Formats: sequence, C-alpha cells, structure tokens
Amino acid sequence: MLRVGVVGGTGYTGVELLRLLVLHPEVEVAVVTSRTDAGTRVDALYPSLRGRLDVVFCLPEPENLKQCDVVFFATPNGTAMLMATELLAHGVKVIDLSADFRLQDVPEWSHWYGMAHACPDLVAEAVYGLPEVNRESIKSARLVACPGCYPTAVQLGFLPLIEEGLVDVGHLIADVKSGVSGAGRKAELATLMSETGESFKAYGVSGHRHLPEIAQGLSIAAKKPVQLTFVPHLTPMIRGIHATLYARLKPGFDVDLQALYVQRYQQERFVDVLPYASHPDTRNVRGSNQCQIAIHRPQGGQTLVILSVIDNLVKGAAGQAVQNMNLMFALPEDLGLGVVALYP
Repeated sequence: MLRVGVVGGTGYTGVELLRLLVLHPEVEVAVVTSRTDAGTRVDALYPSLRGRLDVVFCLPEPENLKQCDVVFFATPNGTAMLMATELLAHGVKVIDLSADFRLQDVPEWSHWYGMAHACPDLVAEAVYGLPEVNRESIKSARLVACPGCYPTAVQLGFLPLIEEGLVDVGHLIADVKSGVSGAGRKAELATLMSETGESFKAYGVSGHRHLPEIAQGLSIAAKKPVQLTFVPHLTPMIRGIHATLYARLKPGFDVDLQALYVQRYQQERFVDVLPYASHPDTRNVRGSNQCQIAIHRPQGGQTLVILSVIDNLVKGAAGQAVQNMNLMFALPEDLGLGVVALYP
C-alpha cells in the first residue's frame, strides 16, 4: 500500500483528490494537512468521507509528511516550491497540482505568477504530467507538475493536428468556458451565486496565467513557437470545461481528420473521440477522468473546429494527478479512476 499525503485538503481540488484516493485499492491516505483546520477530523469537515477516512488534519510541515511515499500538493501557487526540495531529499515523490513547476522558463513563471521561484533548480527536473504526451517520463519521475484544467482540455484538443503538421500554428484560437469551481473554494464576490447565476462573461482576455503553459505544450508538439489566442469564460455551473478550438488547415493536405484523432487516442483510456461532428457535453464527463473530443469542418472549409470537454476537478486536476501517481508507482494507469460520469 502506498502511504499518501495531501497538502491542502480543504479546497475543492483537495477534497476531490480525497474522494478518489479513499477508493483506490493501493492507497492509504496517511496525512491530510490544513493550517486552518489542524486538529479537526477530516470527515467532520467533509461528512461525505465518513467511514472512508479516519484521519485528523495536521499542519503542513515536512516532518509530518516525510514518511509518505508520495505527497500531493492541492495548494495555491507558491506553496509546493517551498517544501518540494526537503520532501524529495527524504525520498518522497511529489505531485504538484498547482503551477509551481509547470513552466520551464523560470523568469516567465515569475512574470505570470508575481513571485520569485523558491527552487528554480528543480524546474528542469519536473515532468509535465500530461500522460497522453509524457507517459514514459512520468513513470520514472520523482516530481510531477500536473497540468492546469484549461491547458488539459486545449492541448488534448489541438495535439493530433499539430503533431502531424496539418494546421497553421501561427493562428490558433481557444475559446474556453469553465464552471466556477475552477476559481477555488474561497469567499469572493465574483463567484457568489448571485453574481454568476444567470450570467456569462469572459475574463483574462489580455492575458491569463494558463496561456504560457498551453503555448509551451503546443510549441513542443509543433517543434516551433505557436501563436495562440486564448479567451477563458466563467459560466454559471459548478463543474466542467468546454473548449471550442479553431485551427486553419494548411493547403494541400488530404487527410481523414476523424481517423487521425481516433488513431492518436485509440490507446488512451481517458480520451474518448466521439463520432464526427458530435457535440460533447460537459455533463457527460462530470465526475469522471474522461476527456471527450469531437471535430467539425464547417461548410467543408479550411477552418477546423475542435470541441473538447473535461471535468475541471477530475481530468483537469485530481483525477489526472491520480493517473500520474499510478504511472509513477507502476500501477495500472486507470486504477481507482473507473468512475462513470454522473448523469444528469
């Protein structure tokens, strides 16, 4: 059994992680931390875990975590980098669900996240935890940077086209909508029900923190820089991300695009390519680790439309983190992740 620690067990991502971990047959959740709720039973704060987890919140100190085999950081940006070095020195593997190790360019990370990086020497070692791209590297990693939710949906949608050089990477557009849980579990005016209900808005149009992460991944796939316009939106729902992606086909290509996507993802347990011109719905992946993708070519023109949907808290965060853990410890990749989407 793997002894697992979760730092930041009170946020939406942390609780979602606990939901998955307590059902994992090879996991013992040994440590769950919270500065605010230290000394309180986890199942007292989250009764949904009653009978599944007999652990008391403790302070997020390395001393409390160093006996774990792996520690997940479901924390705000800037926390994991303060503890990663010490945990790794004790032989503890680290899976970071924040952005601390996602960007390879440390000055760029500091620009977007507004702070100096505490352990830039570890950035080069960190493996970007998108299994559909970096599976083999994840298997031997001791530090994994889980992708953001927007970057997961966008990259999985674009990758087959970019890997095959079929589209103009100088004109990519990602128009993406997210439920309010993506903003985290905090009291904030912008995410109150009376503010988000019956409303819909774009935000971060001039620059969102996930933009450089998406561009980094797509540029690696393209083997050259890409130009991406990324516009996120807040929708009046709790869970889910819907990415509507636009790419222009290069002239002269005669490719069965549906077959291309099916072939690229046919071995991927958690990517489901729907029949051509389908319309993926966020409710059909709610609570699951699935990404559903469909492609369209309106009026047979040169602009392709790719639709990609995920649950932002599962494939966009906690589920993908567990997927990475399974790979790191040579377990079946889908172990503990066979949850069917909740419907309705």
